[in-house]
Amino acid sequence: MIVNMEWYRVFYWTAKTGSLSRAAEKLYITQPAVTHTIKQLEAKLGGQLFFRMAKGVKLTAEGEVLFQYIEQAYSFMETGERMLAEMHNLQSGEISIGASDTLCKHYLMPYLEQFHTAYPDIRIRVTNRTTPETISLLKEGKIDFGIVHMPAADRLLDFRTSMPLQDILVGGRAYAALGSDGMKLEAISSYPLLLLEKGASTRCFLDEYAKASGTMLSPELELGSFDLLAQFARSGFGLAFLIREYVIEELSTGELIEIPLQPPLPSRSIGIATLRGVPLSAAAKRFLELLP
Repeated sequence: MIVNMEWYRVFYWTAKTGSLSRAAEKLYITQPAVTHTIKQLEAKLGGQLFFRMAKGVKLTAEGEVLFQYIEQAYSFMETGERMLAEMHNLQSGEISIGASDTLCKHYLMPYLEQFHTAYPDIRIRVTNRTTPETISLLKEGKIDFGIVHMPAADRLLDFRTSMPLQDILVGGRAYAALGSDGMKLEAISSYPLLLLEKGASTRCFLDEYAKASGTMLSPELELGSFDLLAQFARSGFGLAFLIREYVIEELSTGELIEIPLQPPLPSRSIGIATLRGVPLSAAAKRFLELLP
């Protein structure tokens, strides 16, 4: 292997131009420097690479063989530089995002549509996982960034707060009276309760909220998504904890009734998680600029 890659650059331009002087002009060095470099390369490789002609130089048979490979290497380098430029100009590339089904539907989708319209050549890959699973994928380097329900924390990650959220207790039309009267948290055990399955960040948040108030939440049904919780609550199966921002339409039509709680649920937010100390691609940076 040649330690000094500059020798190959001199060889390439000498072969390309067929002239020591034109190679020197191309490389912004002197002709003697080109001649010296060629001699060093020939000595290292153990064979003559150029014939001197009346006007310029010509490759020997050995030089022709070497030039085929050097020219190919230059072509690969130019392709690499061009592809990097296209990526920086958002003409190609990929972003990989981790987010739950609910966050995709109620938060991410408008921004995905906006980004895809502006940069159609960027491939978008979304992996649907819960917040804890999204954090694991991010730490494993399998996604560029994650959209998560806060609170969340990890020493390897940075979290940026995005859209605020408010958890609420709701019921179907059959629970309309509770909407005006409100309810103390300890009274919730008198009604069938619908909750997300254990392991979801929202379920952990609600369990901690109840525990801090001296109460334990005992669900009659555990479901896998907010949309299912909303559907079961609308159908009268019981009370459910949902996020107000995700059920605005159902609340406005009266399909779901918000039931004020004492003590009130603390507010939280959607967060954007990135791997600490790891730079993002140009496409990922541009997408994150779209998010609030």
